Amino acid sequence: MGPDCEPWGEHRVFYLRWRLQRRIFFTLATVIVITTLTGGAILRTLGFGIHKPVTSHALFAGFLALLLLWTLSRAMARRIAAPMQEFERVAREIGAGNMNARIQLTDRRMQVGEMPLVGYAINEMADRIDKQLSDQRALLATVSHEIRTPLARMRLLVEFARDARDQTKRGEHLDELDKEVVGVDALVSELLAASRIDFGALRRTELIAHDIAKAALDRVGPTNAVLDDQSENATFLGDATLVARAVGNLLENAKRHAGGAIRLCLIERGPRIAFEVEDDGPGFAQGEELQVFQPFYRGKNGGEASVGLGLALVKRIAEAHGGRAYAQNREGGGARVGIELARV
Repeated sequence: MGPDCEPWGEHRVFYLRWRLQRRIFFTLATVIVITTLTGGAILRTLGFGIHKPVTSHALFAGFLALLLLWTLSRAMARRIAAPMQEFERVAREIGAGNMNARIQLTDRRMQVGEMPLVGYAINEMADRIDKQLSDQRALLATVSHEIRTPLARMRLLVEFARDARDQTKRGEHLDELDKEVVGVDALVSELLAASRIDFGALRRTELIAHDIAKAALDRVGPTNAVLDDQSENATFLGDATLVARAVGNLLENAKRHAGGAIRLCLIERGPRIAFEVEDDGPGFAQGEELQVFQPFYRGKNGGEASVGLGLALVKRIAEAHGGRAYAQNREGGGARVGIELARV
């Protein structure tokens, strides 16, 4: 009966220890028997063999030797299987929802071979899962709040449009309603793109940086945006949909805050390709360069209202492609926000 059979259920580690004990016992017994027989044969060959009948004392001594060997095998099996029992305990607790369960690395039972390294890896995995779940709970709570507000305004605008007798006034309410719908649609789109990263659903293909930038400018770029391609038709491996969204979000961010021209720069930096968006707007307030990549953060220097997920998603997309996102003030005024992506 194997460890996956129903009767063993929650006792797989004990079954493993039982099998391990039997194997150790038979291995040691085989080694001892072979050694004894080989040694006896050598002695007889040299003329030192002594032939005596097997007595009850000899049988009793053999029984005691087997019992001692079985006890030794049990101790060795318990020592070897102890870390596995600790791993099973932590796995079961995490599966039951206790995200604080961790391997006790200071336990002397864990000091077997490479088991401490395995314990570290499991604890790191549990930390990442715990952080991811905490981030998702916080994101869900924030998204619920962010969606509730525009939905409430949409209901009011619908009522105002119904009650409005003036056609012009009704048109204004409908225009406002359309803006709210676009905002909710943008929020849902950002969340769907983020979920692709969470589930590792990236589809990497060979992309041409110039084509990605040109498509982003055509789709969301303002009329005063220009393309400065310094990449010499560089190619890289990436998810076309996500990379296009990241570049589009950079342009959208600049469009909301820029006061003048916008420039999308493509720069080849060795093993990486950079997409940078520069503008002539007010730039970042002091210490704001890192905060802009936090979810639902809205800039301190004004600009059009936004959901606050655009640059946070840009950062995640860049990291999912082995790169980074960065933001800085330009020397002559304005801001520079960009991403660097690994080319392979």
